[in-house]
Amino acid sequence: MRIAVFLLLVIPFSVNAQSSYPNKPVRIIIPFAPGGASDFVGRIMQPKMSELLGQAIVIENKPGAAGSIGMETAAKSVPDGYTVFLGNVGSIAINPAVLPTASNPLRDLIAITQVVDVPSVLIVHPTLPVKSIRELIAHARANPGKLNYASPGSGSLDRLEMEILRKLGGLDMVHVPYKGGAGPANAGLMGGETQLMFSTAASAMPGIKGGRVRLLAVTSAKRMEQVPEAPTVTEEGYPDLTASSWQGLFVPTGTERAIVERLFAVAQQVMAAPEVIARLKTGGAESITSPSSVAFAKYVADETQRWARIARDSNATAD
Repeated sequence: MRIAVFLLLVIPFSVNAQSSYPNKPVRIIIPFAPGGASDFVGRIMQPKMSELLGQAIVIENKPGAAGSIGMETAAKSVPDGYTVFLGNVGSIAINPAVLPTASNPLRDLIAITQVVDVPSVLIVHPTLPVKSIRELIAHARANPGKLNYASPGSGSLDRLEMEILRKLGGLDMVHVPYKGGAGPANAGLMGGETQLMFSTAASAMPGIKGGRVRLLAVTSAKRMEQVPEAPTVTEEGYPDLTASSWQGLFVPTGTERAIVERLFAVAQQVMAAPEVIARLKTGGAESITSPSSVAFAKYVADETQRWARIARDSNATAD
């Protein structure tokens, strides 16, 4: 009898708690500095997500350790739905393979849904006398150890893409990792601190459009509408470089399933909004959502295995 009374008291409270979510601002942790692809995507999502949830969405940039600091902050947060993590292929799927101290996102976070897919671009400083991947490889071979390539960190997709190119071309180049994400790395390249890098299209587009970097190729399977003159890596003869940077939403493990499903539904609406799609497109990002949170979790697990293999094959390690 006492148990029955207890359940009658507790169950309505739990249902009401879930139905009232959210009743205060929700923060989205972005594990990179402003100016990068993740910040670009998060701030485009912010207004529509706030509108649909009926609460303020607070963006919190927590850069460092190739995204691991932000990821661990999110993973250790109270699992109540008020901390959401905008993770990408680097912070979620690559870091565990190249950073020995990185946490395990598959254990510590719940995957909600993918939100975008962002192809990479191979860009060089305008002073570098090359206009194609073949010319770049020839120049690098003629100048061993003299070219510096930038990346947002050891655990980034950009780093591994360059490691693949180095292996394919037998190139001797110096890795210059930047703290804070793609924004600082792109700034370093535009400022002449480095000579080349792979970068997400969203991060590199301002430099490309402004003529501060030269675009050699895109890593997408087909040419990008924003820069149709740029060939794909497959057209250039390097299909192994085809890749893209996905981003998705996560919450700490332990978050109630009802909250996960609410955030999943809201994210689907956000990413289907015409104004969101249009703004993402200007930066080379494509709105893509998962059919379910379970499907996204499987995709993340598969990507983690894939990039762990590539990291091993490329001998990529933390700097």
